Amino acid sequence: MNVTLRQLRVFRAVAESRNFSRAGDQIGLTQPAVSRSIFELEAQLGLKLLDRTTREVALTEAGQSLAARLDRLLDELEQTLLDVQGMASARRGKVRVASSPTLSANLMPACIAACAREEPNIELVLLDRIQQDVLDSVRAGEVDFGVVIEPASQDDLQCETILEDPFCLVLPPGHRLAGRKQLRWSTLDGEAVVLLDHASGSRRLIDQALARHGAHCIVQQQVGHPTTAFRMVEAGLGISVMPALAVPPAGLRSLVVRPLMPRVERAVMLVHRRNRAPAPLAQRVWQLIRQTTASIHPAS
Repeated sequence: MNVTLRQLRVFRAVAESRNFSRAGDQIGLTQPAVSRSIFELEAQLGLKLLDRTTREVALTEAGQSLAARLDRLLDELEQTLLDVQGMASARRGKVRVASSPTLSANLMPACIAACAREEPNIELVLLDRIQQDVLDSVRAGEVDFGVVIEPASQDDLQCETILEDPFCLVLPPGHRLAGRKQLRWSTLDGEAVVLLDHASGSRRLIDQALARHGAHCIVQQQVGHPTTAFRMVEAGLGISVMPALAVPPAGLRSLVVRPLMPRVERAVMLVHRRNRAPAPLAQRVWQLIRQTTASIHPAS
C-alpha cells in the first residue's frame, strides 16, 4: 500500500467541506487534482470513500471511519515531522481529552484554564461525550486519554483515581425529608426519584447503593443531564440522587442538598489504553489535570 500524506490531506479537506472545489481552494489545488488524489487513495485502499453526485459529496461508511480518525493521525504525523526537523519543541502541540458530561461541565473548565495558563504551547482539545463514547474513544486511540467515572470493566485500561466524589440527595425545601441535616439511603425507600440515565457513569453506582441499602424507589424520569433533573425536582416530579460535583458551587437556589449516609462515592478517573503510555505532551496534561483537581477539590 502506497498511501501518501497529500492524499490523506486532500481527503480530509473534502470530508470537511463536502465539496471538491472548496476543498481545492482550502489546500491550494485545482479541482481535477483533488479528484485525482481521491481516486488514487481509493485505489490504494481498494474501497470507495466518497459517493459523488452533481450536487453533493457524501462519505461512505469506510469514508466516515477514516475521517473520524484522520485528524488525530495527521496531527500526530505532522507533529512528529516537525519534531524530527527540529522546528518544534517537546512542549508544543495538541492533546485530545474526552470527558463525560458532568465532568466536562464541572471539572474540565478549570483544567483547561490551568493548561492555557501553565502550558500555553499545548492546545487541550476537549471532546464532551457520554461515558461509553469516552471509553470507546480511548480504546480506539482517537483521544490521548479520557476523564470518566470508574468504568465497570477496566481490564484493558490503565486508570488513576483523581477525585472521590460523594453522592447526595437533592429535594424541594418543602419535602418531608428536607429538614434533616443528613439522610440515610434507607430513608429513600418508596420515594419517587428522578435519576441520571444509564448512559451516565454514575447511574450504575447509584442503583447499586440504593439496592445495597434496601431503598426501592419509584423512578419517575431518567435524564441525561443534572440540570434537567434539578428542573424536574423543582416541578415536584420526585427527589434526586446526584454526585456532589454536579451541584453548582453556589448551590441550588430553589432546592436543598443533603449528604447521604453511609457515604458512597464515585471515583473520577483518568484512563488510557493499557500498555500504551500517553505521549509526553499528553502526560504533561494528565499531570496538570491531576494537580488542578487536587487543588480545587482537596481530599476530605
